[in-house]
Amino acid sequence: MSPPTSPKLLRRTSIHPLLRGPALFVAWTAGWPMFHLMGATVGWPRLLGSRGIRPRGGDFGAYQATAQDVFAAVYFKSGTSWSMQIAQQIALRGADDYAHIHDVVAWPDAMHPRYAVPVSDPAPAAAAPTGLRVIKTHLPQARVPWSPDAKYLSVLRDPKDVFVSSYHFVRAVALGPMMPPVSAWLDHFLSPGFAWGSWAAHVQDWWSRRELDNVLVLTFDEMKDDLPGAVDRVASLMGVELDARERADVLRHASFEYMQEREDRFGPGMVTPWGATGGAMLRKGGSGGSSELLSPEQQRRIDEHCRQGLLEEGCDLPYDELFARG
Repeated sequence: MSPPTSPKLLRRTSIHPLLRGPALFVAWTAGWPMFHLMGATVGWPRLLGSRGIRPRGGDFGAYQATAQDVFAAVYFKSGTSWSMQIAQQIALRGADDYAHIHDVVAWPDAMHPRYAVPVSDPAPAAAAPTGLRVIKTHLPQARVPWSPDAKYLSVLRDPKDVFVSSYHFVRAVALGPMMPPVSAWLDHFLSPGFAWGSWAAHVQDWWSRRELDNVLVLTFDEMKDDLPGAVDRVASLMGVELDARERADVLRHASFEYMQEREDRFGPGMVTPWGATGGAMLRKGGSGGSSELLSPEQQRRIDEHCRQGLLEEGCDLPYDELFARG
């Protein structure tokens, strides 16, 4: 049985209905023109970069990783919710009994310290029949506590799909009418000041450790094409042997359809008056659909940038084999 939701945790934020109308009016009549004027004046990269809109989350502090910890160390919009749901379901042997994923999964680098159960809280591990607990993080590997006894799961996703997912997510949850044009978000995504850091550097962090016994690196496409195989590999990483019923429960609870129907268990809720509460966290869950936002030239631009980034990182990831489509 998982621990009860703490009344001190913040999630599924609700904006009073009477405030939404006035806030939307101000956003469209004042916020939109002002924000876009600033983008045109100071430049979108500067506005969105290190001096502008940037998540300022926490970190692990002095926390020391233990054998109970399973880190879902995944780059932004690369399958984080999916990977931590799989790991958490394995830790609970298929028991889907939490109201929200962050009642049981810590997230030290969340933007608000009370968004998720604290990483120091022993309750999730104590409540799990396997004695394991899952920790989510988008931080670079150097800022994630390391222990040969802990387990580390990372997922690599086509950066073109990451871009599309990030655009829809940030627009739906945070910026709404203030969301910059696709071309400006692309400039930001490919800049050194991108809010979640370098895709190539994050990939190298975990790809270079993929041969270690306590590290598992999967691609998003591998998970999509063979979810049973992905679940088996994560369970093996965690040292958990599932019986047939438990495995079936994990697979059912980790399916995209199941998770999308219960999206309120994974999303942040309405964090702005114009924010969406549905379809933002688990929108499509697909691969290779970046043409919905990106032109062929913009797709090539991302490919070239990421290939060069991997080269500079000394990473031997077979980028073209995995992500160059068409």
